Amino acid sequence: MTGRQRERRHRRTGAAVVTAVLLAGAGLGTAGCSGGDAVAGDARGGDAVVALRKAPDRLIGAGSSRARTSMEMAAGGTRVTIRGAGVYDYRKRMGQLKVLLPQDPAGVVERRPITELLAPGALFMKNRGAGVPRDKWVRVDTRTLSDGNLVTGGATDPFTAAEVLLGTRTATYVGRTEVAGTGVRHYRGTAHLGDAARRASDGNKGPLKAAAEGFATAEVPFDAYLDDEGRIRKVRHRFSFLNGQQKRPVAVASTTLLYDFGASVRVRLPRADDIYAGKIAEE
Repeated sequence: MTGRQRERRHRRTGAAVVTAVLLAGAGLGTAGCSGGDAVAGDARGGDAVVALRKAPDRLIGAGSSRARTSMEMAAGGTRVTIRGAGVYDYRKRMGQLKVLLPQDPAGVVERRPITELLAPGALFMKNRGAGVPRDKWVRVDTRTLSDGNLVTGGATDPFTAAEVLLGTRTATYVGRTEVAGTGVRHYRGTAHLGDAARRASDGNKGPLKAAAEGFATAEVPFDAYLDDEGRIRKVRHRFSFLNGQQKRPVAVASTTLLYDFGASVRVRLPRADDIYAGKIAEE
């Protein structure tokens, strides 16, 4: 096998993993207050754990924000990345993202951005492909997903990403740094998805519990960056994902960047007749 052939095979494998994640989302493969308190800023683990567990409530206090997401997966010797951008309302638990898939291995097929609407218990996708008409939405019941919708849509729901930190068991304060020009405190630690599920809001209890049981491990290493009001500016989780098509777990790194707090968020969910009810083809 030539070097060029090996590269093409690796790229196809990586693309297959991305497809598997979104196919799982289509149901084919798988079943507070705002910051007034001081935020812990020293190296004591207990203070760091407290600060991180408070972070989701700080987002509720902020109301809304813009978000950028990145999901990286290593497969077949190749790393592929799915990127997204949009807005999120932490009080209504609703948001909208435009998610861009990597170019196909041959580099000839244009991939249209997928529009995703995030709502309690549901994920809606438009421009999904796989035989779905462009004017139709695919609806996924996120309560049935074995990954809790942490990786299914190619982007982690921003509030779910925040509530993973409710399961923080160990954490250390790394130091001061900046994220997009904003001074932040950098924390590094490990969260347990089962603990997060027990402490989560009603809408996330079920999905996080499913993820605790469905992932290769319920332990989630993370890096979190909180501003001086205790709000998450950036969080990076490292999941070990079993997608049913790979013999070994797939390493998934999900990064969520939050900014422009208080941004206007208008999300209109699709009408019933706009939701695709036909069979979704395998890609």
